Amino acid sequence: MKITIGLMLIMAAVFVLYKTVAIRHFTYQYERIDDILYNPMMGFAPNADYLEAVGENTLVYVDITWRELEPKEGKYEFKAINDENLLDHWREEGKKVVFRFMCDVPGEEAHMDIPDWLYEKTGDGAFYSTSYGKGYAPEYDNSIFMEYHKKAIKALGEQYGQDSFFCFVELGSLGHWGEWHVKCDAGIPLLPREEICNQYVKHYVDAFPNAKLLMRRPFTAVTKYGLGVYNDMTGEVDDTNTWLDWIQNGGTYTEPKEPHTLLATPKIWSTSPVGGEFTSSQTMETMLTSNLTTTLELLDKSHMTFIGPKCPISNEELVQFPKEVGQVLNKIGYRYGVSKVKLSYDALLKKTKVNITLNNYGVAPMYQDWPVYLYVLSENHQVVSKQLVKVNLTQLGQNESKDLEVQVKEPLSEESVRRLAIGIEDPETNKPAVALDMDVNAEDKMYFIVQE
Repeated sequence: MKITIGLMLIMAAVFVLYKTVAIRHFTYQYERIDDILYNPMMGFAPNADYLEAVGENTLVYVDITWRELEPKEGKYEFKAINDENLLDHWREEGKKVVFRFMCDVPGEEAHMDIPDWLYEKTGDGAFYSTSYGKGYAPEYDNSIFMEYHKKAIKALGEQYGQDSFFCFVELGSLGHWGEWHVKCDAGIPLLPREEICNQYVKHYVDAFPNAKLLMRRPFTAVTKYGLGVYNDMTGEVDDTNTWLDWIQNGGTYTEPKEPHTLLATPKIWSTSPVGGEFTSSQTMETMLTSNLTTTLELLDKSHMTFIGPKCPISNEELVQFPKEVGQVLNKIGYRYGVSKVKLSYDALLKKTKVNITLNNYGVAPMYQDWPVYLYVLSENHQVVSKQLVKVNLTQLGQNESKDLEVQVKEPLSEESVRRLAIGIEDPETNKPAVALDMDVNAEDKMYFIVQE
């Protein structure tokens, strides 16, 4: 009995000694940074054909009219669209596209934004001259118009919807500027009833399975298909508050021939993107200076992921108002960063456990579940091995954090432990692609978590 007790005491003492001497614990905490983070699928989206405006932004904006797309029936002008919008260049640069297709863009002169051949087949819309401008409004419940619209969107999807290059697609097509409204007091054909409009939505859903789709208002299709929303009056108080009220409380949209239902989706940003552009009713300088506080408050309430094409651009406002533009960008999209790491290293068995606190300091999550990896690097910072960290970035919303644990599978030397890094990879390139909000050394967007 005494031998057994003595043996147990010896084993306990050995275990305590082992825990004390062999297992080493390290805790690291990281401060945030104020830098602009030009990260994928978020931020400003300047016009794609304005090369100098894009700069480091990762998004570009493209809109085309049906007349531009299909001037002759069945003949799609993709080469001209690609060339005009520098799409091959932006794809090579790794940029993504915010896209809108339109059938009615008010302008200074009388014109049509649908092809002549389609007008000849339908012709039941109306030419108009209003305070918005001049143009032609189609009759959207015309079955022939709808049939050819489905073909046009299908062709767009076959050209641009096979991967994630067209990242965000704003459902245009209906109404002035594709914003699902017309100047209804000007004798212009009103939008159709809800069931007809939803058929247009389905054309996009079928054609762009890899894109995130957005609508101008929280119509029933938003909930049905898990779509996002966009606000083209960003920065304008009354219009934005009305738009936010639709999202928060729902309502009835009375402009169409029959009222449409708007469904309350107060947490829409947690699962689907919010986008849009700044209003043209104020100058960009005003929104960035005297009205900056209001601009930032509206952005915070909106949980926006991208703004464009009306946005501060790299060769103008960013140069004039760098601090203010930085504040605006900090109110757009995700902003991931590690705040704390605890390392437990077993020097005898060469085993390593890493506990990571990952945060999202941004106003919205990333809407693609990109993988997070823990890297073991060589002395010259080449990747020796990497291990997936179990976390879904799409579920890490504003000011949320996740405590993650990684048991490193391979035995590590103490020097190897000092070369651990973390990063978020683009699954198309299998390379780290996201800048993190943490004040540590980094190389090729791999962030070193052991600080000397």
